[in-house]
Parts: sequence; C-alpha cells; structure tokens
Amino acid sequence: MIKRGITLKEKVLIVDDQFGIRTLLNEVLSKEGYKIYQAANGLQALNVTKQHAPDLVLLDMKIPGMDGLEILKKMKEIDPHIKVIIMTAYGELDLIEKTKKLGALAHFPKPFDIEEIRSAVKKYLLVNSNRTAT
Repeated sequence: MIKRGITLKEKVLIVDDQFGIRTLLNEVLSKEGYKIYQAANGLQALNVTKQHAPDLVLLDMKIPGMDGLEILKKMKEIDPHIKVIIMTAYGELDLIEKTKKLGALAHFPKPFDIEEIRSAVKKYLLVNSNRTAT
C-alpha cells in the first residue's frame, strides 16, 4: 500500500474566480511541496475533483455561475470524504453553517491571513496522511 505524505505529494485544489488569489495560494502551497490544481469556476472544480481526487480543497463561496455551496454539495457526491476549507466574505454566518453541515472543515474570512491558511492546509493534510498510513 502506498502511504500518502511519504511517496505521494498531497494534492490541493484551489477554487476561486480571482486569478490573484489562486496565484498567491499556488505559490505559497507549492513551496510546501503540495501538488496544486486550480479552478476558476464550478465546472472546472468538479472536473479536477473527478480526474485527480484532491486530498484537500480550498473553496471560495462567491463564484459566478455555480456558487460555492453547490460546488461543495457536488464534490461531496463525487467523494464523500473530500476535505474542504471554505474561503468567504466576512459575516456570512448562514452560509458558514450550511457548509459545516456539509462537512467543511474550517472557514477563513477574506481577506485572509495566508499563514493561517498554510497552517490549516498542513494540519488537515497531516491528519489525512496519518489516517492513510496506519
């Protein structure tokens, strides 16, 4: 059995319609050694999820065409165990509660602290690799 975190790079999908945010997260998380995928909309996000089975998703809630809540629901249909961290505008408490009920691990208000996101990704992927390594 291949153990994640030892022989495979963890895969992170960044879903945000803002190019600058995707670029920033890509740069920071690539330096941590993760394999990064990016999606600018819901269809791209779902295709990457089907094709590459990311270990963790950073998902913006405000995406034109298909909102983050709908994307999250469809991702959970594809992979019920997928780990998702939400990025959202400050103060969207109803939306945050809905994402938690769907299994989102954490949420970060925008503008976010990049170090907090980096730490959260590391924390949740460490939990993932410890589970699959045992």
